[in-house]
Amino acid sequence: MTHDTVRDYRKSMRIALLITLTFFLVEIAGGLISGSLALISDAGHMFSDVLSLLLSLAAMTLALQLPTKERTYGYHRAEIFAAFLNSLLLIAVSTGIFWEAYRRILNPAPVEGGLMFIVAGIGLVANIGVVFLLHGSHDLNVRSAFLHVVGDTVSSVAVIAAAAWITFTGQVIADPILSGIIAVLIVISAARILRETISILLQFTPKSVDFDAVIADMTAVKGVDGVHHVHLWSLCSDINVLDAHVYSCEREVEKIEVMKQEIKERLKKYRILHSTLEFECDECKDCGLVEHNIRFDRSAKN
Repeated sequence: MTHDTVRDYRKSMRIALLITLTFFLVEIAGGLISGSLALISDAGHMFSDVLSLLLSLAAMTLALQLPTKERTYGYHRAEIFAAFLNSLLLIAVSTGIFWEAYRRILNPAPVEGGLMFIVAGIGLVANIGVVFLLHGSHDLNVRSAFLHVVGDTVSSVAVIAAAAWITFTGQVIADPILSGIIAVLIVISAARILRETISILLQFTPKSVDFDAVIADMTAVKGVDGVHHVHLWSLCSDINVLDAHVYSCEREVEKIEVMKQEIKERLKKYRILHSTLEFECDECKDCGLVEHNIRFDRSAKN
């Protein structure tokens, strides 16, 4: 992600934050006045959107800071940590909504369907505007905030439908039932982001990268006899990192440099923007764990 792209999304984040905060307050007021748990649960989701946008904006601002001697990678991981917190927050909010919905099913409360309908309609318009501002980013942090708002948009549509149903039938039980469904949908979207952030924090191989294809591209470079000590992980959502030892019996430094540059060029299509390649002719003896010393060579492909 370029510096300009980050700056553009920071502006979108600020606008989205202002819109979301405004309509969070509107939904809270509307939910309390109308007695609608669905509106309050939707406001709770919108509150998590507010915190999500705040965390995302703070993380993106931190990511722009240059690396230092103490923090050689800068703050790129801040966006992953923010996405991780956002996911936990969504799950916590959903648990509270689900519990209150259960209580409302056992003891139905009166709901003013007309006001519920109007407020949910306003919330839907706000959510659509925020979705438009945040769509299209590959940044996991922006995507997590985007998914928050998409989920909120879907729940707003559902709240409108429930408001219409209550207005015409008087069956207020639709309100807590819908709230429970919204809570489940929130948990599903949160779990997806949580799983992805944990994979990055634990330095698993990125799901978007075919590990075998990376090895095949590296060993296909002329002069490379094989690779081992291969470690592939994500620094953040748009930067992958690779460390590897490269077997080659080439002795000339200039030719080794040409091989290195060709490997790095091939790795770019996997969004591997940081790579450390150690060239060696004899097998290294510094491996502490056998599984870290798996060797990939040309013969393995045949």
